Amino acid sequence: MSVNNAPNVFLDTNANRFQVNIINESRDNNEASQEDVGSDPPHYEETSFTDEAHNRLRISYRPGKRELYDNFLQSGEKTEASLHPYDTHNKMYYLQTFGHNTMDPVPKIDYYRNTGSVSGNKLNRPSLLEIHEQLAKNIAVSTGSVERVANGESTAGDETTASKEEENKTGLVKFGWVKGVLVRCMLNIWGVMLFIRLSWIVGQAGIGLGVIIILLATMVTSITGLSTSAIATNGFVRGGGAYYLISRSLGPEFGGSIGLIFAFANAVAVAMYVVGFAETVVELLKESDTIMVDESNDIRIIGTITVVCLLGISVAGMEWEAKAQVILLVVLLIAIANFFIGTVIPTNNEKKARGFFNYQASIFAENFGPDFRDGEGFFSVFAIFFPAATGILAGANISGDLKDPQGAIPKGTMLAILITTVAYIGVAICAASCVVRDATGNINDTVVSGMSCNGSSACNLGYDFSRCRNQPCDYGLMNNFQVMSMVSGFGPLITAGIFSATLSSALASLVSAPKVFQALCKDNVYKGLHFFAKGYGKNNEPIRGYVLTFVIAMAFILIAELNTIAPIISNFFLASYALINFSCFHASYAKSPGWRPAFRYYNMWVSLFGALLCCGVMFVINWWAALITYAIELFLYIYVTYKKPEVNWGSSTQALYYINALDSALALTAVEDHVKNFRPQCIALTGAPMIRPALLDITHTFTKNNGLCICCEVYTGPRKLCVKEMNSGMAKKQAWLTKNKRKAFYAAVAADSFRDGVKSLLQASGLGRMKPNTLVIGFKKDWRNAAVSQVENYVGVIHDAFDFELGMIIVRISQGFDISQVLQVQEELEKLEQERLALEATIKENEFEEEKSGICGFFRKARKLNISKHETKKESTINTIQSMHVGEFNQKLLEASTQFKKKQGKGTIDIWWLFDDGGLTILIPYILTIRKKWKNCKLRIFTGGKANRIEEEKLVMASLLSKFRIKFADINIICDINMKPNKESWKFFEEMIEPYRLYESCKDITTAEKLKRETPWKITDAELEAFKEKSYRQVRLNELLQEHSRAANLIVLSLPVARKGVVSDYLYMAWLEILSKNLPPTLMVRGNHKNVLTFYS
Repeated sequence: MSVNNAPNVFLDTNANRFQVNIINESRDNNEASQEDVGSDPPHYEETSFTDEAHNRLRISYRPGKRELYDNFLQSGEKTEASLHPYDTHNKMYYLQTFGHNTMDPVPKIDYYRNTGSVSGNKLNRPSLLEIHEQLAKNIAVSTGSVERVANGESTAGDETTASKEEENKTGLVKFGWVKGVLVRCMLNIWGVMLFIRLSWIVGQAGIGLGVIIILLATMVTSITGLSTSAIATNGFVRGGGAYYLISRSLGPEFGGSIGLIFAFANAVAVAMYVVGFAETVVELLKESDTIMVDESNDIRIIGTITVVCLLGISVAGMEWEAKAQVILLVVLLIAIANFFIGTVIPTNNEKKARGFFNYQASIFAENFGPDFRDGEGFFSVFAIFFPAATGILAGANISGDLKDPQGAIPKGTMLAILITTVAYIGVAICAASCVVRDATGNINDTVVSGMSCNGSSACNLGYDFSRCRNQPCDYGLMNNFQVMSMVSGFGPLITAGIFSATLSSALASLVSAPKVFQALCKDNVYKGLHFFAKGYGKNNEPIRGYVLTFVIAMAFILIAELNTIAPIISNFFLASYALINFSCFHASYAKSPGWRPAFRYYNMWVSLFGALLCCGVMFVINWWAALITYAIELFLYIYVTYKKPEVNWGSSTQALYYINALDSALALTAVEDHVKNFRPQCIALTGAPMIRPALLDITHTFTKNNGLCICCEVYTGPRKLCVKEMNSGMAKKQAWLTKNKRKAFYAAVAADSFRDGVKSLLQASGLGRMKPNTLVIGFKKDWRNAAVSQVENYVGVIHDAFDFELGMIIVRISQGFDISQVLQVQEELEKLEQERLALEATIKENEFEEEKSGICGFFRKARKLNISKHETKKESTINTIQSMHVGEFNQKLLEASTQFKKKQGKGTIDIWWLFDDGGLTILIPYILTIRKKWKNCKLRIFTGGKANRIEEEKLVMASLLSKFRIKFADINIICDINMKPNKESWKFFEEMIEPYRLYESCKDITTAEKLKRETPWKITDAELEAFKEKSYRQVRLNELLQEHSRAANLIVLSLPVARKGVVSDYLYMAWLEILSKNLPPTLMVRGNHKNVLTFYS
């Protein structure tokens, strides 16, 4: 087999830079390829692709096709060149990638998709284990195996065809940036404010401040638009608009709270716009004297009819709604053009009397400055105008219905802001350049000869409106809200524009609210709202959401008084804008490598300024509405935080957690340790944390909110199996700790022996100053039956802990810690119970089926009988297992495993502080007493002393403890520790060590030396004699413990230390056994002989 390096390939000037050859194994092909090789030098940059039709598929990345390549990278859409290198042939073949036989695939977008991706199917690349294990093997891959390795499902070519067929079959309606974003944003931004309030705003504020008001509002929306564009181009955007952008950036807490109020605000906005439309219709009815009932009820009737019609358009589908939006935009543009045309059409006397004089420099100069009246000011006028600038998220809210959200949202939103801002400024300046502030409307109010004008532009133009200073007038910028209708070339078109603006905004809100709400419900942030997540039809329309929006809108339409609720809605929108800006800032500030927006025209500090500006505007518009908005958002935030939805979106909040933790860890590294800040930081050798919960619980009791706790497990055995098992269980065991509210980490290592693994953990665990200083292990209860190597490893771990200057805690409880057998039985019973329930469900389902006559009915009955028998068999199996394991299911063991979870009753913690180890022996029980579960327990101190100095020794110990500020209930001085134990106790000790003694003194020297070589772990007579006094002490201590501390809740005593290489492992284990035998839960503690307590301030 050889690589196809034919001259006609390499010498072709159009040869592709990135190609892969798939070489058939057939003899003919081999011969042909060998003939083609020739003597050309190797060209390392070229590899090759081939397909079934052409044997070579070319992907050109040449400059001429670079734009196509960029589009491919951004959209991720499949092209004809998008063939996976594992596409198969009928015969077996070797895959050649960069000139090597390998299972390695080339980069492909389908490997990076989510499992539920709607834009294409996810492919599974070969795992690192498969690549690593087979790297050096020259494997011929068959068609079926290639498909399995490459995709896990099917080939890429098949997937491309399948996805295209599915798209054609479903007929999804997707919109481009013009119809999907630009049109919607323009319609939503242009509201009734443009036609009936803008002239009044420019009359109050003047042209100068009026333009500033418009630009200030535009600044808020533009910064928000930039932030939206940045977030929208940082990955694939699905449906949900503002909610999706905020939740995926800041997490479900912020996203869930703002998503709900944003959806609600859009629903109420439908009512607002519909009522605005209904009020305009009622005004027309009043003019023609055709009121149906009265004004309020007419608004309700017209509003109800209107919202029903809009609901029909929305439910009909996004395509119909988009067509309606385009028609409304055309009407709106015609109405705006009609106004500008009207400003240049020569005016008449009637319009002059109403203040319209066409473009006049004197009017422009007079109206340039402000003239605030009726208690209005800059901020109050700004508050009235600002809602006219909202609506920039109308396109983003239907992000799931856009062909390319990443390209459409930035382009359409920013262009809509630009066009609408120019229109607002143009209408404001033109209106203020043509119309005076006050006019009487009386054509006879003309200037009398000899009259002084006092700088009035109307007077200079021949009209006397001076009486408007003393009495209210009905016309002019300040008095007439219908200025645009008067100025326009054809008045009814302005009315049509008002209808278009209100209906388009209502329609956009009616579509946005259910879409956002559906996305929120799909994420199951609020579990009670999941009912509304279901979609219908080819576009997954949220019909249930439409109905809910309709109900909310109808409720507010029937109220017909929205002056109170309107500021809250504006504040809801502003809260969304503020969080979008903050999301952009937060994502940039967190410096996550995943923050790579394709839209580059943003700045994190500008986004932060935009967030603060939005918050400021909220209070400017209405301070109490802003407070209500913050209160609602805070309540929802706390609710979602408390419920903790099981989602992981890689939010910037997670990234910032990491940055803060890293900065804190680095800052802590620069701080020298001080004894006042000492805290137990423990490695607990629990194995899997659920296997020894009691050991974890007691460790967690004195480390929770106080110190580091790492649950460690050592895997021994064949390395490959150990590593695989270890990797597969890491996340599960850490999740168990989190679920059970254990503030601890899980760590595991694979090693040749238990001791080697623990040694690695002791050296490498922790980070900077957050390194373990104490090792916690359970007492090895089965040491007498265990293999010699296990005992050596166990004692070796204790020696290693002392070598690395760690404190040591050995915990012993009467029942032991390991409950793995109990868990195994429970798991088996749960599985059998699930099977039984599944069988019952199957039988019930069959019973509901309609029985047929004849053979079909006969076979159905037979099948039922068979299932019933199977169920009976299963039930009998369950009963057998339950009876079989009733003895093994040790209730006492289960109770013992949870004893440290329970609140301890009134009692004592007895501290046998026999040796000064730096204070760890006294610090651990003190920490326990400040915990809720142990606060009812008093400390009793036991220490050694002389019989003739008992009172002095007590005073010395009491003084020491008082300086340490440790409260105690009693101090006991034990004078007879060094007495010999009674004969029964010593006999028990001797019988315990008897199987492990060498008895070399009873044998000749040669035999003794041979036994020492063969069994070096055995206890020699010389060793036993050398440490006889120490052995006496351990036996005697147990007698004293039995005498004084038998009723204690917990015993904490000094751990004896065995000299390394001198005391044998079995003798040391015998000491620990006899010392802690037949006692309440016992902690044998030994610090590292460095101070952990101080009495200095």
